[in-house]
Amino acid sequence: MLWSERLHLEPLGDQAVLATFAEEAGAARFAAAVRQANPPWLMDVVLAYVTVAVFFDMDEANSESVTAALRQMRLPRSLAPGRLHLIPCCYERNLDLQRVAELTRLTADEVIRFHHSLEYTVFAIGFSPGFPYLGYLAEELSGVPRLDRPRVRVEPGSIGVAGRQTGIYPGATPGGWNLIGQTPLELVHLSDGYFPIRPGDRVRFRRIDDAEFRQLQGQRLLVD
Repeated sequence: MLWSERLHLEPLGDQAVLATFAEEAGAARFAAAVRQANPPWLMDVVLAYVTVAVFFDMDEANSESVTAALRQMRLPRSLAPGRLHLIPCCYERNLDLQRVAELTRLTADEVIRFHHSLEYTVFAIGFSPGFPYLGYLAEELSGVPRLDRPRVRVEPGSIGVAGRQTGIYPGATPGGWNLIGQTPLELVHLSDGYFPIRPGDRVRFRRIDDAEFRQLQGQRLLVD
């Protein structure tokens, strides 16, 4: 089966083509199809929500030929689920849990339960290296706006919510999401090229207490 003509393709600079879909599942399947085909001009495939950026070697192809090839790309017969990461989260280490509870009209325990009861999809890796955008939150927990004033520094491992999404700050950066917990694990190491979480992966949070947080602090996320 070929991709529908409704697939929207456009140049992204002079070394990539951007494919846009109506929904996330279509983008994920398309990204898998391109990786599986692995044409000789392919350099990278970057999945983010409903878009897929396909980067190509300019010595091997151009936008027109890549666009034509992508329109002929065939669907994979099946799409294997992304890797599942179980990430411990200490909800005792929070700065905004009470704010989220008040805005959602939930108790703090209900916020925690709704947050760790779901399995999330990694839709994109975001604004800082390794920051995973995870969705989607339970309806009861959705709609909380970002902070009016972003914090100058958010501690590594901080787990926040905003809108329909949750995310993890892998390093110390500014940030405006509502912080409801923290993981003790190291999720990014730039010099080692350690980035265990990728778009299309899945994440579940496991509730831990502060004592277990201290025991696990600094350990890396295990990846099969």
